[in-house]
Order: sequence, then C-alpha cells, then structure tokens
Amino acid sequence: MSTQAWIRALNYSIVDDWRSWLVNGQVAGYTRSYSNRMTFATVKGAGHTAPEYKPDEGFSMFTRWLSNMPL
Repeated sequence: MSTQAWIRALNYSIVDDWRSWLVNGQVAGYTRSYSNRMTFATVKGAGHTAPEYKPDEGFSMFTRWLSNMPL
C-alpha cells in the first residue's frame, strides 16, 4: 500500500489501468502502467519473496523486462 501511495504522490497519469498478466495461460499477477514509462506489477500469491515462491512468474517478469516487452 505504501508503494502505491508513493507512486500516486509522483502525480503521473495512468496509461494502462489494472489488468492481469499471464504465464502459461494463467494469471500471474496484475499490472498498471504510468505516463513516465513506469510499470507497477504484482505477482499473485508471492508475498515478499516472489522468486522463491513463484519462480516461473519471477523469471517471466525478469526476462520480459530485459527484452523490453510488456507483461
């Protein structure tokens, strides 16, 4: 919640409101994009250590980021 409050305080416009992102046809989490090209993303059911509990989703998020591909 505090991260989202901080992002709101930056006052950037929302470009792409909450939507799900998928891994292997399953909902992996949710994402929201802003006008400064920043994206806030969640990993469903992962808690604070997403790569430990959701390795496929974490790897997919990381490789998409490196490839400059959207979630």
